[in-house]
Amino acid sequence: MNSSEQENKTIVDSTSFTLASKVKDYFQLIKFTLSFMVVFSTVVSFLIAPNELYFVRNRIISVLLLFVAGMLTTGSANAINQLMEKSSDSLMMRTAKRPVASGRMSVNEAGIFAFITGAAGVFMMWKFFNMESAMVSLASLFLYGFIYTPLKKVNSISVLVGAIPGALPCLIGWVAAYGNETISWSGAWVLFGIQFLWQFPHFWAIAWLAHKDYTNAGFKLLPADKGPTKFTAVQSIIYSAMMIPVGFLPYLSGISGIESMFVLLACNLWMVYVSVLLFIRMDAKSARRVMFSSYFYLMIVLLAMFANRAIL
Repeated sequence: MNSSEQENKTIVDSTSFTLASKVKDYFQLIKFTLSFMVVFSTVVSFLIAPNELYFVRNRIISVLLLFVAGMLTTGSANAINQLMEKSSDSLMMRTAKRPVASGRMSVNEAGIFAFITGAAGVFMMWKFFNMESAMVSLASLFLYGFIYTPLKKVNSISVLVGAIPGALPCLIGWVAAYGNETISWSGAWVLFGIQFLWQFPHFWAIAWLAHKDYTNAGFKLLPADKGPTKFTAVQSIIYSAMMIPVGFLPYLSGISGIESMFVLLACNLWMVYVSVLLFIRMDAKSARRVMFSSYFYLMIVLLAMFANRAIL
């Protein structure tokens, strides 16, 4: 290989590395894993909704469009979150390497990206589904990016406020399934209620484990000012227990069958159990058990309702 070929190869390798790094930064900016979980709720709620419109259309295309629109909107909200928390992220070990906090991506670049993706996501919801789903998507983006995010440093009530946009994906998916038909909202609010309550033990377990980092950055996310205490564990138990009666609503409202009702009951009892263990043991291992249980909870519950719905 002569010097000219070697130089060209070096340029190509350098360009490929730069491109790969930039793609990785954007994946971190939208918090891809978190965004995927959010959109998972949207898509499954869309498939659970009892509307025949998408049984006669190409459902695969509809699901793909919903997935892309959801990722764009959620990614925009997460990018806004990182823009507003740039200084705070740089103080925490778990977030210091994020692209904006570390300085690898400029505030202007991240801001332009957030605007374009947010606008594109909301437009897709309006164009391919309906105005209602677009408006709920916009409301979710606004609440998460501009209300919940700054409130995290003011008061722990931010967790309650953040649980609203955190549960709206279920509402978005359900409403989107009706196209321009008349929307039946009752099932949407049932799914919203399940995901709304789920977030409290889920998020408090994360805040328990990351308490030192969050405190250093000035975030107030646990219900007790003194950090991980029995009061926090009691709150996790209370919200987990509230999930039990709500878990019967999908069956009682006709969203799914009795089989998924028993799945929800088992999952809700398990969440109460791990929350009680946290109260008894008051250690990081128990908090980690609550956190991982909550991750599996949402996936199992939504898929159980979808599977039950598919065979009804």
